[in-house]
Amino acid sequence: MTTAPLPLLVPSYVHDEWWPPSDDAELADVLDACTGEVVARTSSDGVDVAGAVDFARTVGQRELGRLTIHERALLLKQLAQYLMERKDELYAISYATGATKADSWVDIEGGIGVLFTMSSKGRRELPNSQVVLDGPTEVMSKDGSFIGTHVYTRLPGVAVQINAFNFPVWGMLEKFAPAFVAGVPTLVKPAPQTGYVAAECVRLMTESGLLPTGSIQLVSGHGHGLLDHLDYRDLVAFTGSARTANTLRQHPNVVHGGVRFASEADSLNAAILGPDAVAGTPERDAFVRSVVTEMTTKAGQKCTSIRRVLVPENQIDEVIAAIAERLESRTVVGDPRDEGVTMGALVSVEQKQAVHDAVQRLIDAGGEIVIGSAQDERSGALMDPVLLRFDDADTEAVHTVEAFGPVASILPYRDLDDAIRLAAKGLGSLVATVCTNDPEVAATLVQGIGAHHGRVLVLNRDDARTSTGHGSPMPQLIHGGPGRAGGSEELGGVRSIKHHMQRTALQGSPGMVTAVTGVWHTGAPQRLAGDPEFGGSPHELHPFRKSLAELRIGDGYASPLRMVTLGDIEAFAHETGDTFYAHMDEEAAAANPFFPGRVAHGYLLVSWAAGLFVSPDPGPVLANYGLENLRFITPVPAGDSIRVTLTAKRITPRVTDEYGEVCWDAVIHNQHGEVVATYDVLTLVDKEQSS
Repeated sequence: MTTAPLPLLVPSYVHDEWWPPSDDAELADVLDACTGEVVARTSSDGVDVAGAVDFARTVGQRELGRLTIHERALLLKQLAQYLMERKDELYAISYATGATKADSWVDIEGGIGVLFTMSSKGRRELPNSQVVLDGPTEVMSKDGSFIGTHVYTRLPGVAVQINAFNFPVWGMLEKFAPAFVAGVPTLVKPAPQTGYVAAECVRLMTESGLLPTGSIQLVSGHGHGLLDHLDYRDLVAFTGSARTANTLRQHPNVVHGGVRFASEADSLNAAILGPDAVAGTPERDAFVRSVVTEMTTKAGQKCTSIRRVLVPENQIDEVIAAIAERLESRTVVGDPRDEGVTMGALVSVEQKQAVHDAVQRLIDAGGEIVIGSAQDERSGALMDPVLLRFDDADTEAVHTVEAFGPVASILPYRDLDDAIRLAAKGLGSLVATVCTNDPEVAATLVQGIGAHHGRVLVLNRDDARTSTGHGSPMPQLIHGGPGRAGGSEELGGVRSIKHHMQRTALQGSPGMVTAVTGVWHTGAPQRLAGDPEFGGSPHELHPFRKSLAELRIGDGYASPLRMVTLGDIEAFAHETGDTFYAHMDEEAAAANPFFPGRVAHGYLLVSWAAGLFVSPDPGPVLANYGLENLRFITPVPAGDSIRVTLTAKRITPRVTDEYGEVCWDAVIHNQHGEVVATYDVLTLVDKEQSS
C-alpha cells in the first residue's frame, strides 16, 4: 500500500476561500513519520487572522443564527453521512502520520461518530429554538407576577480550537460539533505535524455544501498572534502540553480581556489493579490487555494513555511477565502501510527524541527498564514499547515526567489507601482505570481518586468485552480533568454544547419570560377553550383540534368538575389491585399525617383528568407518549371534585418528520381551587391538518 499524493502546500481556509501560503512565506517541512520524505509544507504567513475572526463574528454568526438548534443538529448528521462516504480519502493520507489503520479508525471514524452523537443529542435533549431553559422557574412575588429563571444563549464570538498532533480529525470534530449545534462559528488551528490531514477534512466538509458560510475556518501553520484578536465574546479550546497551555493562559486577552480559555493538557493517567485481580482471573487478563493497548495504540501518543501502572506489591513480577508476553505476541512495530504491522511510528523524529529524553530522565530518577530498551536503533520515528519499573513508588519523576509515546511505568502499592495516595500524586488526570471484581474495592478506590480524575473506568469481567476502554473518550460523557490535566471539560453530551453558550438569569413577568423563552410559564396569557366557569370559552377551538401550524403557546382547555365517590375509589382499587390502606382503610388513613381519611388514588385522578381534557375524535393529535414531572399535592377524599386546566407549554416541530412534540402544562384543581396535582403531558401532533 502506498500513501496517496498530498498537496505540497497546505492552505488555510478563511473568508470562505482557500488561501495558500504567500510567495515569500517561510515554509515548514512536514515529513512522513516512517520514510522521512517531505509530504507537506505549511505556513500561515499572509493569512488575515484578524479578518478571519471578524468574518466568524459577523458572517458566521449571522448565517448560523438563521437556523434553530435542531436544524443545525440535522445538518451535523448529514455532514457525518457525507464524511463517512469520503472517509477513504482521509485514511489514505493518515498513514504518513505514522498511524495504523486501527489508529486512524479511532481518529477518523471516531471523529465522525461525534458528529452523529451530537446531532442526535441536540435534537433529542434541546429545544428547536435559539434559547435553552436551565432549571425550574423561581416565583419571586406573592402574586406570581414576577418570576425568574435561567437561560442559555449562544456566544456572540468565535470558538477557536488549537489542537494537538495526535488526532487531527477527532480532535477537530469533537470541538466543532458542539460549537456548531450551539450556533458558534469555529476557527481551527491544527498542529503543523498532522495539519494536512485536518485540512483535508475541512476540504471535504466545505465541499459537502452543507455548512452555512463562516461555520468553519482553518489556519494552517504556526498561528502566532491568534489570541491577539480575541475578546470576551470568544472561546479558546486548547489541547496540548501543559507548558503551552500555561503560556496561553498568560495572554493579556485571557487574563484581562475575558477570553474563555479551556485546556486539555498533560496527564499521567493511572491504572490500578485490585488486590482480588490475581493471576487466572478475568480481571487480571483485562488489566494486562488494557495496559498493552494503551502503550501501543497511536504509539502511545494519547493524552489518555496509561502512564502509571499501579499493582499490589506481591503481584508486580507476575504482571510484568504478563505484559511482556502480550507485547511480544501481539505487537509488530513498523511502517503502518506494511502487512501485519500493529504499531506505527511516532509522529516525527523530533517527537521520538523527546520521548527518549523523557525515558532517560525516568532512568536517571531510579527507573529500571524491564521491557524494551533505552537505545532504540529503529529508523525514522519508529520505537519499541518501553516499560519501566520503580520499586520506590514515591519517586517524584514517575508522577511528573510524561514520555508521550509507547512508555509506561509500573509501581507497587501496599494497600488501597496507598494506591489512592499514589494515583493522586499525578496532580490531576484525565482518566484512571480501576480493575477489580470486588464491589467494596471499587467503591473505595473510586471515592478516593474520583476528585483527582475527569473519568474513572471500573473494569471487570462483566464489561471487559463491551467497555470502550481506558483511553477512549465518548461524546456522551465529559472528557477533561482537574489540575495538571487542564481543569476543563470537553464533550459530555449537551454539556459541551452549553460550553458554547452563556447562562443568564432572566427576570420578568410570566408573559415576558414566555415571550423570550418560547415556553409558557404560569401566569402568562392563555387562550382557553372549555368551561366558562373556569376561564374557558365555548367559542375557542379545542387545542387538540389544532395542528402545529395553528397551535400557539398558551392555547389550552379548561374542563368542568367531576365528583369523586367512595364507589369510584373502591372500584379503581379492585380493578388495579392497588389496595393501599390510604384508599381502603378509613381508620388507618386518618392516622396518616398526610391524609384526612380515605382518599382517591393519584393515578385515578390523572386518568380522569385525561378524560376531562381529551378531544376523542381523530385529528392532529397522533399519540400521547408520556408524562413528566408528576407531583401529587393535595389529597382528594370522596365527595370532592376535580377539574383540569391544560395549556400548550412547549411546541417542538421535528425537523425530520411531518409531526412534532407538544408539551402541555396540566394542573388538577379541586372544587376549592386548591392544586391537587401538576404534571406535563407529552403528545405527538401533525404539523398540518390532514385532509
